[in-house]
Amino acid sequence: MKKNLMSVIILALVLANLVLTALLVFTVLPETKKANEMIDAVCSAISLELNNGSAGGVSNIDQIETYDINGGEPMSMNLKSEDGKSHYAVMEVSLSLNKESDSYDKYSPQVLKEKESIIKNNINMIIVQHTKEELISNPAVIQQEILEDMQSLFGEDYVVGVSFPSMTTE
Repeated sequence: MKKNLMSVIILALVLANLVLTALLVFTVLPETKKANEMIDAVCSAISLELNNGSAGGVSNIDQIETYDINGGEPMSMNLKSEDGKSHYAVMEVSLSLNKESDSYDKYSPQVLKEKESIIKNNINMIIVQHTKEELISNPAVIQQEILEDMQSLFGEDYVVGVSFPSMTTE
């Protein structure tokens, strides 16, 4: 009798587990699916790729070539002043170029050398809009602005990054 009662209790628990699992599958799974669809919609609205975390589709460091603006020599630029004093930035700027881009033949580093005055002017116009504090505390924002400007000039898949190898502010 004891074995039969134990078997009935185990059977009841198995059935309860089966019912709760079915309830979980039919209530939680659709909500999870809706949340995933919403995340996909948001990502596509802001042009993010979920499966590719690389910039500009470049997945291999061998595809990237750096181009040093001004031949690697630092550029001096005035900064926006909020305290009435003059502030300057002396910095090197490098562009990361995608060698696999269709624009690479059109805008080779030799062509970029010829267009360097335009590039330097655009970089300067972006830098002068920022204060010394902004440049020091968050250079990534300024690099992103320069990247967007360079991508509008040369193509989104050609210029994939901007870096400041050295930077000094006064």
